[in-house]
Amino acid sequence: MKTIIELFETSVKKYAENIYLWEKKEGEYQGTTYKQTREEVLKLAAGFLAMGVKKGERIGLVAEGRNQWIISELGMLYVGAVNVPLSVKLEAGELKFRLAHSGARMVIASKGQADKIEAIRSELPNLEKVIYLDHKENARKNDIQYADIIESGIAFLKENPEKLEASYNGIQPNDLANISYTSGTTADPKGIMLSHLNYAANTIQSNTLMNITSEWKTLAFLPWDHSFAHTACLYCLMSNGASIASLEVGKTPMETLKNIPKNIQEIKPYILMSVPAVAKNFRKGIETNIRQKGKTIEKLFNHALEIAYKYNGFGHDRGKGMRFIYKPLLALYDKILFSKIREGFGGNLRLFIGGGALLDIELQRFFYAVGMPMCQGYGLSEASPVISSNALHAIKFGSSGKPVKHMKLKIIDNEGNELAAGEKGEIVIQGDNVMLGYWNNPQATAETIKDGWLYTGDMGYVDTDGFLYVLGRFKSLLIGNDGEKFSPEGIEEAFVDQSKFIDQCMLYNNQNPYTSGMIIPNISAINLELKQQGIEPGTDEGNKASIQIIQDEINKYRTGGEYEEMFPQRWLPATVVILPEAFTEQNHLLNSLLKMVRGKIYDYFADELEFLYKPEAKNMINDKNIEAIKKWNR
Repeated sequence: MKTIIELFETSVKKYAENIYLWEKKEGEYQGTTYKQTREEVLKLAAGFLAMGVKKGERIGLVAEGRNQWIISELGMLYVGAVNVPLSVKLEAGELKFRLAHSGARMVIASKGQADKIEAIRSELPNLEKVIYLDHKENARKNDIQYADIIESGIAFLKENPEKLEASYNGIQPNDLANISYTSGTTADPKGIMLSHLNYAANTIQSNTLMNITSEWKTLAFLPWDHSFAHTACLYCLMSNGASIASLEVGKTPMETLKNIPKNIQEIKPYILMSVPAVAKNFRKGIETNIRQKGKTIEKLFNHALEIAYKYNGFGHDRGKGMRFIYKPLLALYDKILFSKIREGFGGNLRLFIGGGALLDIELQRFFYAVGMPMCQGYGLSEASPVISSNALHAIKFGSSGKPVKHMKLKIIDNEGNELAAGEKGEIVIQGDNVMLGYWNNPQATAETIKDGWLYTGDMGYVDTDGFLYVLGRFKSLLIGNDGEKFSPEGIEEAFVDQSKFIDQCMLYNNQNPYTSGMIIPNISAINLELKQQGIEPGTDEGNKASIQIIQDEINKYRTGGEYEEMFPQRWLPATVVILPEAFTEQNHLLNSLLKMVRGKIYDYFADELEFLYKPEAKNMINDKNIEAIKKWNR
């Protein structure tokens, strides 16, 4: 299969009566079969032809995950148009840049996103029409209702069925399917051109990692515009006759998030696509429920985890050697404890697929222990995006799994020489999943694709068992004043994951004499600790003790500390500042995948960064940190 059209048509023929899409309507999930989905796609595509949509024209799509999202994309693709999928988390100005840059002639918007489009449409001369998925009162001249396009499509199909058939049969593998914009960890997002072949190839490649069968279901709660959810969910499950449920949309983004546990119980998924931030929330929820059952259950649960950790090893060596002695006890704990946790996820969940960022080993160990493995994967939107993943039959904690088949991967040094197993260098790949390039940006394309190889910009290595380890972005690497480069991500994640007193952390070193750190405290956990020590939060004593608690957490990684062997001492922050404000999507310091936008953080906290290299920063109990703690307690 070389196009998305072929992919979908094949699945419709094989799985016509299987449910493809589940959507909450009138209080319950209702299913739409593959055959019914195709019928809707054809009506919409015919409606597009009736409107005069031509091959190669770009149409924006900004909507929450729902049936009409994938129907809209397929409708565009059936007439040769190009979808520009846009995140619902983007603000009006960010949408404006992407719509203008892509030259979108139209944009499809849901009710929840319509106001953003209204705010910018007059500033987009190329934007001719706005298509509203939900009925819009007082429609203007250039407003079009989705339902009206469907109606005109029905009429068009009666009169010109051969025109639509000729349209989708004429789609070629290298025809553009999407312009997918980078998520914004850099200043200017680039438009990634992904072809029909890119998606079709990556779907086939992804299916070499694991065996998805037609009875599988998922709840697709990650943004549908992002390439990870797009390929790994919408298309991979489609190609296997499986089904996808959209998340019930609430009145606010927070209400929508709160629907995840309820919808999981209703759908009872077999697989879930996740990112580390969501996985951590799942774990917090599990641990909170355990604590609420009392000290005895909590102790039992912690002992069960300890036994599971010993038996599971690093995943690939589960139960091997003397570990077999833990099997009977683990089976008991699984029956009385872990199975109850799995019931909270619907009872059918086989695994999570993790993407979007590096996932710490402790989180992988935890979910493997409770019987819902978190299989970390690795990919880039420029690779459509799946490059590798752990799977149930081949899992090694800390790794990003084995590369997909039908794709070449190698690790190279600065001169482009291929390195042997275990040697660290840049990850480069070659295959039909490599993007066509960046939209209207030949320079960036030439810098990223060389002789058919995609240079990922990520540092990593492949071990002797064939597992890929991703060590971080070259662009995120810190550089000491001696020229040594190192990735801060492992240290940052360790600080956050192994301390209940630290919520967020970012390290900094741009050829400075030492590394510095910026910390977001978990003030509620700190205040609880102070009270247990008999210290009143918010007092002078309490403020200084709060800073000391954070200092003690960082000291655990220094010589003589609990984690002294984890990282080279020279990489640890010599000075630390407590920030008065968290990194969030609202202040644009996290992107839509909840990754830190380092450049923006540097600018936003420029004063704090400057302070970190002053003599008074050497003593962490200083006026700046005391003032920050005071702000957190207000």
